[in-house]
Amino acid sequence: MEGKPEPDWETVYRENVVWVYRLMLKKVGNPADAEDLTGEVFLAVLKPLRTSANTAAIRAYLLATARTVLAAHWRRLFGREITTIGLDESTEIPDSGPRTANGSAAPATDRRVAAILAELPERARKVLQLRFLESYSLQDAADELGVSLANVKVIQHRALRLAAQAAARIEEQA
Repeated sequence: MEGKPEPDWETVYRENVVWVYRLMLKKVGNPADAEDLTGEVFLAVLKPLRTSANTAAIRAYLLATARTVLAAHWRRLFGREITTIGLDESTEIPDSGPRTANGSAAPATDRRVAAILAELPERARKVLQLRFLESYSLQDAADELGVSLANVKVIQHRALRLAAQAAARIEEQA
């Protein structure tokens, strides 16, 4: 009895790229970053992923890799991993940075985030706090700020760029 042929890498990519991209877009709010992060996810799984695995296993592996890629993205921007991602949107990725004895993030990391946020305009700071420190969705952040979804996406995109610049300045001063 013949079973279904094993999917090849191209098939796995085609069947999953859209949902990985949408997941990343929902998290970062801008298409260019979402495309880059989606590419990173698929590059990261290219060798270790077994294309012979069932669809659920492939998606679980892609989701786990997406968590790692997104956490690394936020670490590059803010010096810490700040995100929630999952099929049910309830799985938090822990900060793997330095910890104190009670398990909280090290004060140096908190100070760095506070310093970066302090350099931002109020609206940009508020969007980043809502989105990445309080895990608001784009729509929830827009509702909280009383602006449109499109507007909060623009504010977030600009805020992330400003935060990256602030982080670079702070790093140079250190």
